Amino acid sequence: MSKKRIVAMLMASIMVTGLLAACTSNNNSGSTGNSSPSPSASNSSNNSTNEPTGDGFPDYSKGFPEKVNLDIPVYERAFEGWNVTDNYYTRWIQKEFGDKYNIQVNFVPITRNNEVTDYEQLLAAHKAPEIIFHYDMPQALAYYGEDVMQPLDWDEIANYAPTYWENMGETIQQYGVVDEKNMFVFAARPDTDNFVSLIRKDWVEKVGMKMEDLTSLEKYNELLAKWKEAGLGVLGGALTRNNYNYSYGFRDWPIDPKYRALYSDLAVADLTTKDTEEWLRNLNYQFNNGLIDKEFYLRDDDNKVKSEFVAGRTGTYGFYLASNTDVFEATLKNNPGAEFAVVPPGAGVPEGGVPQGRAYWPFGFIMGINYESTAEERAAVWMYLEWMSQPNNLFVLQNGVEGQNYTLDAEGLPVKTPDFKGESVLSQNNNKDYWGLVTESAVYATPELTLKANMRNWAPAGYENLAEDLVKYRNETAEYRTPDALFTVVLEKVNEYKADLNALFQELYLDIALAPEAEFDAKYEAAKQRFLDAGYQEILDEKQKAIDAGQFR
Repeated sequence: MSKKRIVAMLMASIMVTGLLAACTSNNNSGSTGNSSPSPSASNSSNNSTNEPTGDGFPDYSKGFPEKVNLDIPVYERAFEGWNVTDNYYTRWIQKEFGDKYNIQVNFVPITRNNEVTDYEQLLAAHKAPEIIFHYDMPQALAYYGEDVMQPLDWDEIANYAPTYWENMGETIQQYGVVDEKNMFVFAARPDTDNFVSLIRKDWVEKVGMKMEDLTSLEKYNELLAKWKEAGLGVLGGALTRNNYNYSYGFRDWPIDPKYRALYSDLAVADLTTKDTEEWLRNLNYQFNNGLIDKEFYLRDDDNKVKSEFVAGRTGTYGFYLASNTDVFEATLKNNPGAEFAVVPPGAGVPEGGVPQGRAYWPFGFIMGINYESTAEERAAVWMYLEWMSQPNNLFVLQNGVEGQNYTLDAEGLPVKTPDFKGESVLSQNNNKDYWGLVTESAVYATPELTLKANMRNWAPAGYENLAEDLVKYRNETAEYRTPDALFTVVLEKVNEYKADLNALFQELYLDIALAPEAEFDAKYEAAKQRFLDAGYQEILDEKQKAIDAGQFR
């Protein structure tokens, strides 16, 4: 199947359903090992008017002889007042990097909550950026299965991006090979995370409870019932879709690695497990008893969930804690007496369970190169990653301008300027959507300095206790975080059925969650069978075959 045919199929699928089932032609060409990839028909040759380096690659250190258009993806998170494609930092990147090498850097917005659909539409329209990225390997493998990425040459990367390769080469060589072809590169992932679930501490105390009382799901539901009785508000909620890690807290411990490999998959929900049954039963209980936002299923992006919390209608909100977030200020405007705390990890776990969670793989972004990118555009990508890997450039992207966004303390760490609103203001997640191509979080000379800097980046002044609790809870639950399995083969059935199953899951789980409690069992049993018949059984069979063959790690 040709790439042109694949793209045509993708466009047709978009028009019919709005969701795309993966095409698994697996037509990637190119030899294995460190040999150069075979350019697609639309690619230019590796030949250049520039003289080759000693390794045989064209020398672009003084710039490209003809201007290269470099299209870079960037998440669009709908931060109010933030233009993701045109701001101080996109212009700074153009000036400091693009102009130096005769590269026009264009930023292509990818909505965070609908990134796969966005990518597929861009690919179908032949407008996708040079880098095709995702945080999770199943989806990265799905792109590979669609034949929309080109094989890579490790030597070429090392030539144009020696610093980046020194930092990530070992990880790339260990995890970036698929079907004996070099396909993926990665961003670093230090062992940190700033996702936090906030709770209205003042509400907890108004109903006679304390934060330390929230030791189990049963105690959490008791709190919610008291909120309802007092007329304070309800649990925040959002539509569950595209990212399926909801059932971890309901699992047995210790978890069997083969069970995890069979059922843990961010791309496809584990609807048929007892873990999901318990999660759904609790959700159904919360809905029928008025403990959760009654329209949680309409909250399909972060702004909608956040607005309910800010308005004082819900008492919880999960997000990535950052020093320049506006959630506290906005909430206090509507609720002057509001106080905030971090939800303890045990609050979502039934009695007798442990606070399990999904551990990250040892890399951040998984990145491939668009099959339509030319050799020059591919080289420009490596040069961009190399430029961003330089500590001085990375520091500016992460912190801004000294004397404006921050000052330096005696240890050389940046101290943010409170309420800075100038031209060089950072995005609300500290510009991570730009520098996340090379690392998932900032790193300094020692672990102690890194932690100190993270604490400053994560919490606005006056809310340092939230960052401290975030770190404390993360350390306390470290032993219960386990990574999903990494299969070493492409799961064709996952690619074939995941879009349809994602859509079906939303229909089924909401039908079950919103049903009268007396109808739960019958609806759940019927939903399981529909899900299995719609392709999930074929996915389980394919995974089991790979597990039995030891094709996972």
